[in-house]
This record gives sequence, structure tokens and C-alpha cells, in this order.
Amino acid sequence: MRILFFNYEYPPLGGGAGNATFCILQEFSKILGLEIDLITSSVDKNFHLEKVGENINIHKIPIGDKRKDLHHQSQKDLLIYSWKAYFYAKKLIKKNKYDLSHSFFTVPCGFISWRFFKKYKVPYIISLRGADVPGYAERFSLLYKFITPLIKKIWKDAAEVIANSQGLKELALKSNPKQKIGTIYNGIDTEKFKPNPKNNDTFIITPGASRLTSRKGLVYLIKAVDKLSKKYQQLELKIMGDGEGERARLEEIVDKLNLRGRVVFLGRIPREKTFSYYQEADVFVLPSLNEGMSNAMLEALATGLPILATDTGGSKELIMEGENGYIIEMKNAQDIADKLEKIINDFELKKKMGEASRKKALEMSWEKVAKKYYQAYEKNI
Repeated sequence: MRILFFNYEYPPLGGGAGNATFCILQEFSKILGLEIDLITSSVDKNFHLEKVGENINIHKIPIGDKRKDLHHQSQKDLLIYSWKAYFYAKKLIKKNKYDLSHSFFTVPCGFISWRFFKKYKVPYIISLRGADVPGYAERFSLLYKFITPLIKKIWKDAAEVIANSQGLKELALKSNPKQKIGTIYNGIDTEKFKPNPKNNDTFIITPGASRLTSRKGLVYLIKAVDKLSKKYQQLELKIMGDGEGERARLEEIVDKLNLRGRVVFLGRIPREKTFSYYQEADVFVLPSLNEGMSNAMLEALATGLPILATDTGGSKELIMEGENGYIIEMKNAQDIADKLEKIINDFELKKKMGEASRKKALEMSWEKVAKKYYQAYEKNI
């Protein structure tokens, strides 16, 4: 079985979708008889060909020098990727016989799969990741008006459309209630991300490792910390990540609130080193305005942290209210502060919630995710 895979994100570029692709391909490399060609973006101006195991080829095509902006792809970047990926894939299709193509994101990647389906009759699977679903991101509101008909056409002709959370599936169905959509959640590396009891008196909050955008709602978390900071001297918020000028905006807010020393900006942490920042934390808080299925939340779950998150994406599928965390109100710093205070003041509650999170995480793995995708390949070839 040979699969042509498209995702413009792949580590170190991008965020959750790139990480998910990396983890799935690691598992695919263990499957005999499966060959994958992934066409993704290069971090610099050069083409790179890399391998995962003996059966996975990573074709990294140049879209410009991205080394100073790893977390953000502009619309121009996506257009360059689409153009180059299409013609590069065309060469591969003439050289190899593909049974199916698999695209992360309906646009731009799914459009390429759709074109090859029309031209070469290669069936394709679409993985919905977030911003490719109309209504997901406010900054694309105008764009959605123009491309939604195309998105619906790509979904309609796909062999299968798969969302990474029930919440994202429900959002997609608002654009086309008749569309059949499956669900395969993101997985978790429970070996790397695991609890490690801490030995200090600080109370550390983490929103996890992700690109910084206004969509993450971190301004409300910072304001919640401000509300609690005078009462709880041990409180500290550590923020991983960079991107899109959002860090500068958040740092300005921190300065205005006089929270330097309470709120620490760590910058981008290499993925292989993020686990220790989860392990030192006491609670995970994600006040996001929109998510698909947050990889950061999954990593916090595996590390055994209480989870506080807004009702978006897969939050309600991961949070058992009062058992391993709380759903927090969107854009409500006071609600975040109130629920944080419950955990700060109750060590046994924090411990119980952490144990429940870890138990939930052990039910999920990237091996199971890859197996479900492999079954989808078999079914649709």
C-alpha cells in the first residue's frame, strides 16, 4: 500500500497538526507493507529529503526562509506551498502508483488531493484540523465566505472526512449538515509525558506548548493571575511559545499589570524538551477561543495535571467536570481565577484531579491513532 500524504506543517514548522503528523508517521514506520510519501514545507530555502524508518519519505519543499518564524505560515506561504506541492506531487504520481492520498487540512492540502482525484482517480482522505473548517478562526471570516463552497466540494468528493474532535466535527456540520464525518482524536505520548512529583512550594500554571496567537485567549489567563497574585505569593505563570507578534502584546499587558516575575515568557521550547515544563507545573489552563483537539491539553493530561479549559474543540471529551478539572467560561478572567483558587487551596483535590487526568491519558496513544488511520486507508482503497 502506497500513500501520498500532504501537510504544509511538519516539525520544526507549525503547531499541533505538524506534531500529529510526526507522531503518526513514527507509528506508520513500524507497519510492514505500508509506504508513505509526505510532501511538506522546508524550514529554509533548500529542498530536503528525509526518511522515517525504511518506508517513510519526507519531501520538504522550499517556500521561503522560515527559520525566524517557525509557528506561522502566511497566506502567501500557503499559496507557494500549494503551487510547488502540486507540481512536485505530479512528478511523484508519474513515478509511483499511489493507492490513496491523505491531506491534513481541507485547504490548501485537500485541494491538491481533490485535483489528483479528478485527474488520476486517486481516492483521498481529509483530516480536519481547525482553521480549514469555516467558522473556526475569526481572522479568516472574510476568506471563509469565498472558499466555503470549495471546501464543501472537497469534502463531498472525499473517500472519508475525519475530524480530530467531536467539537470540530459539529462545527464542520454547520457548513454542511449532510456531510458524513468521522472522528479520530489526537494521541498522546504517555512515555515521555508522565508525572514527576515536584519538591518546591511554588504553584506553577502552564498553558502548554503552542504557538502564541490571540485565539489562545492568554490575555484572560494573565488577568486571572493578576486577580490572584496579591493573595497567593507562590503563584507563577510560565508561557511557552512565540508567534505573530502576540508575545509582544502579552508582554506589554504584563508590564502594565506589574506582573514581571509572576508571568514568565520562555519563548519557543524544542518539542523534545517541553515535557519537563509540564512536570514542574501544578495545573494546566487553556482559555482558548477556539481549538480542534489541543495537543498541549493532551500532553498536560498525560503529565497528570488538573485541566482548566474553555468549551471548545475536544475539551468536554477530555475534561470530566470536577473529576480531573473544570470547564471555564470564555473571555472570563474572574471565572478562571475562581476555579484556579479551588485547586490552589485544596492539595487533595489537585492530587485527585491529576490522577484522573493520567488515567484518562493512558486510554489514548499515537499507536491507536495510527492504527485507526491505517484501517481507514484499507477501507477506502
